[in-house]
Amino acid sequence: MPPTPIVESLLKTMADAGGPSISDLPPAQGREMYRMMHQDLNKVDLHEVKDLQADSVPIRLYRPTPGDNKPCLIFFHGGGWVIGDLDTHDAPCRMLAKASDAVVIAVDYRLAPEHPFPAPFDDCYGAFNWIHGHADELGIDAAKLAVGGDSAGGNLAAALCLKVREESGPKIQHQLLIYPVTDAAMDTASYTDNAEGYMLTRATMIWFFDHYVSGEQRRNPLVSPLLAEDLSGLPPATVFTAEFDPLRDEGEAYAKRLEAAGVQTLAKRFDGQVHGFFTMTDVMPEAQEAVDLAAQQLKQSFV
Repeated sequence: MPPTPIVESLLKTMADAGGPSISDLPPAQGREMYRMMHQDLNKVDLHEVKDLQADSVPIRLYRPTPGDNKPCLIFFHGGGWVIGDLDTHDAPCRMLAKASDAVVIAVDYRLAPEHPFPAPFDDCYGAFNWIHGHADELGIDAAKLAVGGDSAGGNLAAALCLKVREESGPKIQHQLLIYPVTDAAMDTASYTDNAEGYMLTRATMIWFFDHYVSGEQRRNPLVSPLLAEDLSGLPPATVFTAEFDPLRDEGEAYAKRLEAAGVQTLAKRFDGQVHGFFTMTDVMPEAQEAVDLAAQQLKQSFV
C-alpha cells in the first residue's frame, strides 16, 4: 500500500520546509536537530519520573502508578548510536509505562563518534546488570525484566540478549525490538527501495555506521545480531517494522530467524508507515496501535 495520508502529508511538509539532513551535519548539530524534532511530543503524566545513575550511566525511571515490585522494561533509545538521549525518548517511555503498568527505565548510554563501539553497548550492558542488582531499591521485580528499544536502541536490546545468554546472566522475560538495526551490510531490497524520501535515508544510516563502528567489527553479532550463528534460547520477542523503512527487511529477517530457532516471536509490519512512527502517537493512529500491542506483549510476558 502507499504511505498513509498522514505520512504523505508529513513527508511533504518536511520536503517543503527544506533544511539540511542530519547526515549533512556534525554530530553535535545533528543531536540538537533531533532534540528539536521531539520536543513537542505529548507527555502523559505518571506517578513518578526521576533521574538516577546506574554506576556512571544516567538512567531515568518512569513509575506509572504507586507501588513497588513492579515488572520493568529497560529501554534503549534510537538515534543511530550518535544522536538521541533521555529527553528525545521521554514521551514513548511514558506511554509504554502507562500502557503496560510496568516501570520503564531508560538508559542514557554514551554516543559515537566520541564513544564508538563497544562503549554504547557496554553502557547498556552495565546498566542492565546494575538495575538487576538494585531491583529492590528501585521498586521493581528482578524476576520480571524486559529489554527494548527503537532502531539503534532495538539493536542494542537484541545484542544485549545475545550477551546475557552467553554469560548466563539474569533472565530476560521479553525483548521489544522496534524497527531494529540487525545487520550492518545495508544491502537489502528495503535499503534500495526506501533509500530516500521516507524519513530515515540510506545516507543517514551510512553516516551513523561510519561514526559508530568500522571494518570487520561490523560483522560482530553485537553490532549485527542477524549474523549470530545461533539464536536459540533467547527471550520471547516482539518485532515491529515499517513498510517504507530501509531497516524493514533486516528486522523481518531477524524475526524469522528467531522463530526458526524456536523463540516465541510476534512480528508485525505496519503498512504505509515510515521509520520513527512509533513516537508519533499525537498524529498517527498506527503509533498508538503499536504502543498498545507492545504493552500487551509485555504484560503477557510478565505473567
